[in-house]
Amino acid sequence: MKKETRATHQPRVKLPPGNESLVDPVYRSVKFTFPDIDAARTPQARREGFDYTRDSNPTTRQLELLSSELQGRDDGVCVSTGMAAVWLSALANLSAGDRVVFFVESYRPIRVMIRQHFPQFGINYSMLSVHDLDALAEVLAAKDTKLLIFEAPTNPMVQVPDIGAIVGLARQHGVTTVLDNTFGGLHNHGQFEIDYYVHSLTKYASGHGDVMGGIVIADDDRISQLKPWAINMGATLDPGAAYLILRGLKTYYLRYRRHSDTALTVAQFLDAHARVERVHYPGLTNDPGHGLAAKQMDGFGAVLSFDLKADKQETWRFIDALELFATTASIGSTESLVAPVSLYFAQDFSPEELVKAGISEGTVRLSVGLEHPDDLISDLEQAFSKVFD
Repeated sequence: MKKETRATHQPRVKLPPGNESLVDPVYRSVKFTFPDIDAARTPQARREGFDYTRDSNPTTRQLELLSSELQGRDDGVCVSTGMAAVWLSALANLSAGDRVVFFVESYRPIRVMIRQHFPQFGINYSMLSVHDLDALAEVLAAKDTKLLIFEAPTNPMVQVPDIGAIVGLARQHGVTTVLDNTFGGLHNHGQFEIDYYVHSLTKYASGHGDVMGGIVIADDDRISQLKPWAINMGATLDPGAAYLILRGLKTYYLRYRRHSDTALTVAQFLDAHARVERVHYPGLTNDPGHGLAAKQMDGFGAVLSFDLKADKQETWRFIDALELFATTASIGSTESLVAPVSLYFAQDFSPEELVKAGISEGTVRLSVGLEHPDDLISDLEQAFSKVFD
């Protein structure tokens, strides 16, 4: 064989029988082969084998199997981002003339998706409050209502919906449910009869802020119906990204517990501070959602919001004065993050909608990282002193 041919057809190293790597390999290949065409056409090959990474890949398949097991469901479909997972679960279940229900407390990109883009497909919508179950029951009873999309807890104000009540109403009227469980995490809310769970794997699952990914999780039948949509939509998760998320999941439970413990400590500090009007964190016993969250969740997560007694300029100066909290919009990373809510998460809102969502110019969102809580509190204290003393 000529050397230029060998450079393309390289020697392969196979491990001897019984000699295994403790770290699974990353299958970066776009395409996979069989010994011959007949082998590729067998039912087993078509069911379990791999042909093209946009269809399936061993590394992303491993992530689908693990994530769905942690969520307590049969299977999942990995995609490139959390929002791709939301789009996939919605479009596969909606047609022109249908209605989707969502909440004013929802994540901004979901609101934009529904309010700006869905009307182009002839899809109608109703935006309610996650706490107004009477209004929800009325809209769910309408014949054109087909889908309900919601979060638990909500982003950015960390409100706690009554999942059991919401899902009960949806099932009563035959409405499909999609729960964005990113803030809850893969270990939470599996006890409810949700039709589809979606996650941004960029957040807690990855945990290091260096990779993006998303997943839709459901029972076998729903995932079988969803997979052709995912393949043809083309929002494929890169196998290298899948590997990094799999690696992150090895420390997922340790990190989530640390996030929750430190976030509670920070929330208690802020709750006692004279310059803070209110803290929104279900781990606080005085939070309106505490009792419900304690029943629904194992741990309260990394994210909290709080309302400063300040105008916009003072709020931004306070954020700029922080040294350990990086100003950006993600959550669930090793480092702590901060963002002004009105700027990052509410630009699509009218003044009336801001009031309904409980957002003011002084509202700040924190994602508490893995730093020592004493250092985070010291950083907050020096920012308070620099701006307000």
